[in-house]
Amino acid sequence: MTSRRSTLAFLGVAAGVVVGFQTLPSLLDRFSGMPEFEPLARPEGFRRISGGSSSSGAFDPFFGLEAKEDGPRAETIAEVEADLCKALYPVAGNDSSIVPVASFSDYYCPYCRVQMRRLEELAKARESGVTVSWHELPLLGEGSARAAQAALAAKRQGAYVPFQEALWKTAFRPGRDYLLNLSETIGIDGERLINDMQSRDVAEDLMVSKALSRIFGFIGTPAMVVGGTVIQGEVTDAVLRRVVNVEREEGWRRIC
Repeated sequence: MTSRRSTLAFLGVAAGVVVGFQTLPSLLDRFSGMPEFEPLARPEGFRRISGGSSSSGAFDPFFGLEAKEDGPRAETIAEVEADLCKALYPVAGNDSSIVPVASFSDYYCPYCRVQMRRLEELAKARESGVTVSWHELPLLGEGSARAAQAALAAKRQGAYVPFQEALWKTAFRPGRDYLLNLSETIGIDGERLINDMQSRDVAEDLMVSKALSRIFGFIGTPAMVVGGTVIQGEVTDAVLRRVVNVEREEGWRRIC
């Protein structure tokens, strides 16, 4: 009897632990307060959530870690800095009540997939007042780079979000057959997608995203910029929504 009671007690505690872990995100969302901000030294006018792992711009975390041919060109960095908001938020409109979000992600990063889903759901919600500009930042090898190229090629056929949603359900494989099947699934031209992956336009988009990551000092993915606030790493829905509201209230166009 004692042994049975001990077993039942153990199972009860285990079940409680499981439920606790399952409800932890919602509890964090409910009780997490307004984050504190601190200004970035570079680029001027932007800020970050205090205590985060994002670089303040005082040094270059990528220095010495990239081959020269893989890093952003100096001229690209200069062009991006000359009109930073246009490069960061290419889909932002003129309505200042709509807060733009720039998302930097890697398809081989599991946290990125979670964050991308959150952002997509937020952007689809009419009351959110958010628009998302997607930036590919492949940092995890050749597979990441091919996935980024494929995503940008799909974007040229108006299928960027369907491409994202397809990859949320399966692992990306860079082979020709996989790309053709994926294209058929989302209703685009597979041969064109494969050709566009190697196009100059796709390469330029990737170079601009690298330049932006260098300018903001991102040390990994996921990363995002919400209006004028830089966020490195994954955050809860509650924190993200609070930052969006603050940017709307303070007027994100102060940085543009």
